[in-house]
Amino acid sequence: MWYFTWILGLLLACSLGIINVLRLEAQEAWDREHLALDPVTHLMTKETMLGRLKEKVENSKRNGFPFSIILLNLNDFKARNNIANYEMDSILRGVTNCFKDEIRAGVDIAARIHEDEFLIAMPGSPRNKAEEIALQIKNTISQRVQAPQGVTVELSTGVAEFSNKTKLSATSILDVDNLISVAKKNSRA
Repeated sequence: MWYFTWILGLLLACSLGIINVLRLEAQEAWDREHLALDPVTHLMTKETMLGRLKEKVENSKRNGFPFSIILLNLNDFKARNNIANYEMDSILRGVTNCFKDEIRAGVDIAARIHEDEFLIAMPGSPRNKAEEIALQIKNTISQRVQAPQGVTVELSTGVAEFSNKTKLSATSILDVDNLISVAKKNSRA
């Protein structure tokens, strides 16, 4: 008799696990359909990204795993180059496609936070790994992005890491702002 009780308990546990997985998948699908996206690059907007970074900071504080961010800046590209909007949008989409190829799908998150500035969050990645990815992204963009004659695409990258060792403020909103500031200070062409 105990054998049947054990089997029923096992089946119940499995079905609850499957239901939980299905619920999480449904939540992720809903999030993908209802996230505010940048109309040009189809990346998250700044507001959405800041909310997600706040969650990452809280998760990192709880579980102790580090995460890194990469700040990509096209160095006032739009202001320095007088080209048509459709050409500008095409270049921005090309840049976006380059770094989408270099980041982990379903793990890393990317957003356009200003006209020519992008942010990538890399959960579970230490700073040295993020620096490697930043260099790969920079090389890929310099090789693959085609700009009209006379237009140069200069990219600077900055990397910052959040971990339990990082001495940041007590609230996650300030942590996110400080993290982005550190990435900007570490930015280099």
